[in-house]
Amino acid sequence: MELQLVNNHSLVPVSKQEIITSSTEVAFIQANTIPMSLAELEQQHLIPVFVKDNEPVISHQDFINCALEIVNQVFPNETILSPAIRVSHPIKGRIPEAKDKRAKDLLPHEETIYFERMMFVIEVASIRDRINGNELSLTIGGVKAYNLDNLYNRKGADEHFKIFIGFQNKVCCNLCVWSDGLVLNLKAKHLSQLMKGIYELVLGYKMNNHLKAMQSMTEAYLTEHQFATMIGRARLYQFLPAEEKKLVPRLHFGDSQISSIARDYYHDVSFCKRDNGDISLWKVYNLFTGANKQSYIDSFLGRSVNAFELVGSISHAIQQQEYHWFLS
Repeated sequence: MELQLVNNHSLVPVSKQEIITSSTEVAFIQANTIPMSLAELEQQHLIPVFVKDNEPVISHQDFINCALEIVNQVFPNETILSPAIRVSHPIKGRIPEAKDKRAKDLLPHEETIYFERMMFVIEVASIRDRINGNELSLTIGGVKAYNLDNLYNRKGADEHFKIFIGFQNKVCCNLCVWSDGLVLNLKAKHLSQLMKGIYELVLGYKMNNHLKAMQSMTEAYLTEHQFATMIGRARLYQFLPAEEKKLVPRLHFGDSQISSIARDYYHDVSFCKRDNGDISLWKVYNLFTGANKQSYIDSFLGRSVNAFELVGSISHAIQQQEYHWFLS
């Protein structure tokens, strides 16, 4: 078991009042998503089925409840908040009795709906640390997108899930995820396989290593010129010839997100530059994770890890005085 919770600590004690305050939901992802309660998912939404045998898929609510059960097993003495859930891409329908009605005349009970994509986070509010004055809380979550499944099959076909464990920056609710806390394609045919995958990820998470890696970002800085070079290189990256692109660090962020990072270098209240133009790589990392909140659900976690890897590689290059393509 890699996850170490007992006597870990550097972790910051949390008072009862702080825990109550932290349960107020702030969007961890925005883009085209809307908030949703677990009760609404369970009581009002349809569950898709496999076409060939009409057997139900693993539903969004089943996925969330599996994760909740695992989190409560692994952290029995911690304060665990209710899941924060965001959904997108609604699939609308109607009951047979209303098939001839105009859409504007449909009554609430005559409409049916489920959401193709869903992301949730479960905050373990009593496990926290602080980096550069920012409180971080341990967070477990997942993504389910039905468009990744072959629903024209029979029950027993692989269903695809994304799961993660990391930290949420309470200043802005940005999620801090790295590769050792992420499974981008967990395949499960039934709930027991899904639970096993979540359990193994949580137990294998190297929390202290993750915190140490993020802490090291506070020790390296970019000058204004270096930051401008990084932004310029990020715009060039999209147009690199394929062979050249293989030789440089990966970048999964698009032009609109790079523009957000450039804007927030000047204007973000928590993570903007110093008066002399310098900016710590911890702040640069949070500019990336902040821009990532505009990603769609299905691309969010891949970009989260890419932000960590890219800024981490820049931090290493600066501290070792090595060449880095994004700063050259």
